[in-house]
Amino acid sequence: MKKIIIPVLILLCVIGIAVGWHFYNRTIFNEGFVNGNTAGNLYNSGQYCEKDGIVYFSNSNDENKLYRMNPDGTDIKKLSDDSVAYINADDNYLYYVRVANGKNTDFSFLKVNTNSLCRLKRNGKGSVLILDEAPSMYAALSGNYLYYLHYDKVTATTLYRVKIDGAQKMQLEKNPYFTCSTDGQYFYYNGLSNDHNIYQYDTTNSAQQTVFRGNCWMPIVEGSIAYFMDCDNNYSLAKADLSTGEKTLLCDDRVDCYNIYGEYIYFQRSTDEPALCRMRTDGSDYTVIKTGVYTQINVTSQYVYFKDFTSGATFRVPTEGNAPAELFQP
Repeated sequence: MKKIIIPVLILLCVIGIAVGWHFYNRTIFNEGFVNGNTAGNLYNSGQYCEKDGIVYFSNSNDENKLYRMNPDGTDIKKLSDDSVAYINADDNYLYYVRVANGKNTDFSFLKVNTNSLCRLKRNGKGSVLILDEAPSMYAALSGNYLYYLHYDKVTATTLYRVKIDGAQKMQLEKNPYFTCSTDGQYFYYNGLSNDHNIYQYDTTNSAQQTVFRGNCWMPIVEGSIAYFMDCDNNYSLAKADLSTGEKTLLCDDRVDCYNIYGEYIYFQRSTDEPALCRMRTDGSDYTVIKTGVYTQINVTSQYVYFKDFTSGATFRVPTEGNAPAELFQP
């Protein structure tokens, strides 16, 4: 009898382990068209991403490795030794680009299995799933797919899509359209080859349509309003009502990068007196936050984070009130 019972117990243990491993590693899919981060953050390398009262961020004090914290900057914990950019989050996972050398967030250094597109559980436990091992950037989650720019030596940089379990990876467009401005099943982008109009891309059927005709760059669409850098006006900030086609210039300054949170636009002005600035979305209440040249403006519910272009030091300023900028050293 023992000769029979022992093998049966071993077989049951093996089956139990296999079943447990399967459920532990199975992908939990999203219901509906979940978006993974804000357009403004993703245009600025997606260094910060807030989800369910937790901020996931790329820690510039630790080679841009993946960390988490409360929105007020407390309870800081490392989640991974991966250096990251273009962070997205849903109820179960974090998605990010594993950054080569812990520094670059572009295609300056194209190496094997660097700048790869990855997935990790939100608690940081378990192994990393590589969704695309090729150099990737501007990843944006929409439902159960990531839309991003993929690089290879044959086609150079093109628009790709991959399912969150790593399946169905495919090229969608030969042009490297930005995928940052997502809204449910849609994302919005400016043309590159023939015009700079603003287009809407429907992720359910790949249908594309023009929503605004103009010379636009890096649009952020919120409801019926599109914000963008106006190439016809020295890359100053403008907005357009998509229902009427009416365009409004918001300031005269040339802008290098910008982000939007609530009623405010945060932007780096590129003039003889460069500075990180703020104004309301109607162009009023123009305020200089900090003089100098800054980049990677990321916004959470409580702080605006930005980096010194030369030193790489990170500063932050509250999203409410007029407190001065402070050095952020987690």
